[in-house]
Amino acid sequence: MKIAIHHRKGSFSDRWIEYLEEKNIPYVLLNAFDNDIIAQVKEHQVTHFMWHFNQNYYEDMLHARTLFRSISQIGIKTFPSEDAYWHFDDKVAQKYLLEALEVPLVKADVFYHKKEAEEYIEKTSFPKVFKLKGGAGSINVKLIKTKSQARKIVNQAFGSGFAAFDSWTVFTDTIERFWRQKTTHNFLRVLKWGFKGIFVDRQYKVFPKQRNYVYFQEFIPGLTYDIRLIVIGDKCYYLKRNTRDNDFRASGSGRLEFAPGKFNLEAVDIAFKTARQLKMICVAYDFIFDSEDRPLMVEISYGFQPYVYDQCQGFFDPALNWNESKVNLEYEIVHNFLNEFT
Repeated sequence: MKIAIHHRKGSFSDRWIEYLEEKNIPYVLLNAFDNDIIAQVKEHQVTHFMWHFNQNYYEDMLHARTLFRSISQIGIKTFPSEDAYWHFDDKVAQKYLLEALEVPLVKADVFYHKKEAEEYIEKTSFPKVFKLKGGAGSINVKLIKTKSQARKIVNQAFGSGFAAFDSWTVFTDTIERFWRQKTTHNFLRVLKWGFKGIFVDRQYKVFPKQRNYVYFQEFIPGLTYDIRLIVIGDKCYYLKRNTRDNDFRASGSGRLEFAPGKFNLEAVDIAFKTARQLKMICVAYDFIFDSEDRPLMVEISYGFQPYVYDQCQGFFDPALNWNESKVNLEYEIVHNFLNEFT
């Protein structure tokens, strides 16, 4: 066994490397973007390749799937696997996948022709939640309250399109978080992300515009939070995300709770069962609850922000029992990945 890692500081790979060194497991750091990466993989006799590729880097999204699909043809195991990465950061793909698996989810409608979208607007009720395929932290999410607003969205979707990065949302969210938590750290974040929000970081400018489709999701009124459940192997970790003030969005709010309060544990059961159906070693779910307290899945992802979940206080097991423990999700990922094939 020999593990290849594409390392980016501040990603999962920081702790993947720590784990491999602690366990004396042979590994090599490789640059996935090297022109001769296939030759390097063969030269080092790699058996596993791990890369925490990120939806905010266009080059990652352009290249990672291609490389991993190629090396899997010669028997190299990848994290994430194809089952995990083909729908990554694509809410439309996830809609079809979760519908196929008959998972309870928030209803969504997608249209690829303007006429069909316009007919839908006239027949449906509002408000609806408009989303682009990609984007984390609710940056590409808007509440559409009227048919008039929806028509404007449709005209833009089938016209000039939408920037893949909503810079104004990033800026305003950062300002809101600073005023709520006035610290030097958050002030520096305002400076950093404020400039990103106003001028748009160069890495986002290369993403193509989103056009020629429109995605509307049912709006569930009265929500004050959602929950993030992360299943890794036989453990399910919990995080509660409260919504912003006078807003329906919880993702990206920074208002987090880590102690598992009372909630419908059917969500945990669904998370475990769906992970097996998805064949994913690691899967993060966003759940909301409807007026009858039924858990509804919103979206899924193999990846998430590192280090935040160190504050989790334990995990649920498949029998839905809570177990208090220290949490290191990156260690859990690499442990389960390597032991899946042994």
